[in-house]
Amino acid sequence: MSGRPALAISLLVLLLAGCAAKGVEPSPLPEFTPTVGARVAWKASAGISGGFMFTPVVFGNMVCAASGKGRLTCYEGDRGKRLWSSQPGVTVSGGVGTGENMVLVGTNKAEVLAYGTNGVLLWRARVSSEVLSAPVGSGSIVVVRTGDSKVFALDARDGRRLWEYEAPAQPLVLRANPSMVITDDGNVIGGFPGGRLTKLNTRDGSLLWDIQIATPRGDNELERMVDVAGTPLLQDGYVCAVAFQGRIGCFDTQKGEQIWARSASSAGGIVADPRNVYFTEADGAVVAYDKGSGASVWRQDKLLHRRVTAPVVVGDWLVVGDYQGYVHVLSREDGAFVARMATDGSAIVTAPVSQQGRAVVQTETGGLYVVAFKRPS
Repeated sequence: MSGRPALAISLLVLLLAGCAAKGVEPSPLPEFTPTVGARVAWKASAGISGGFMFTPVVFGNMVCAASGKGRLTCYEGDRGKRLWSSQPGVTVSGGVGTGENMVLVGTNKAEVLAYGTNGVLLWRARVSSEVLSAPVGSGSIVVVRTGDSKVFALDARDGRRLWEYEAPAQPLVLRANPSMVITDDGNVIGGFPGGRLTKLNTRDGSLLWDIQIATPRGDNELERMVDVAGTPLLQDGYVCAVAFQGRIGCFDTQKGEQIWARSASSAGGIVADPRNVYFTEADGAVVAYDKGSGASVWRQDKLLHRRVTAPVVVGDWLVVGDYQGYVHVLSREDGAFVARMATDGSAIVTAPVSQQGRAVVQTETGGLYVVAFKRPS
């Protein structure tokens, strides 16, 4: 299946399955008394997304963001001064990732582009199909997954292909942008359609373990879709992942043995602090589970059907965005609202990113906002 048809099908699936189903009214903005100040530290225009799902990336003291028209721009993190911008002449589709002194993007023409931190194009490499997730690098290797459920390892020096792995194909896929993660032992873990979580050897692409965190159920392909949503979370020897219409669970990174799992459904990823894991359910509720046991800690359900992003941990808070461009700030302790801030009115479709105690969000129309927080004195 080529990139464009897969994209169209997966987008249709998200609209049917998800977050703003026909006849379901989004929750009104909840009323609360703010206890934390939220302000724009700086903002910029990264360019419209063009239907793709872009997450900005923080790299040292740079914030980099891409647009659907192919522009990649990096800004100085403190004040937002533009450092460099590149227009490679192709449509960027896979968001922004980083490697060893490199900024990485994927394109809808089945390419991976690597830039030096000064904006100079280092190399471009061809893969099998449209890239819908951010490439990720560590040391001498860059890993990227493509829209046809393949994983490619590229040499970080010149983009030469080292190996490829192909996950089992599925009839329908969720419109999402999960990247791979590179483990402390130098291998790579990714979540795939069909509810599979897979660990690969980065030396040769061989399979180290493969587990099914969710089992397809239902009478049709839409009901049976259990894609692993979002980039898996690595922390403290665990890897945690959540599947759409499936389960959330944490597993031992060495052998893939289950530590705990429970029923859940999400179209985004997971974040954690020392005590809890946090994610956004498919209906827009933000939830916290105990990281060690999977016990429910709290559930914030006042943002239902607002197409809420996955959260990010910033200080004592969780930060999410929604379909109207609002940034919502919740207490990590109990999920209570502590602040809210408007952006440009267009949707925030990917999780915010943490940057030195601030949150970075990118909107569909290209607004790049760095949001700072302050407790009232």
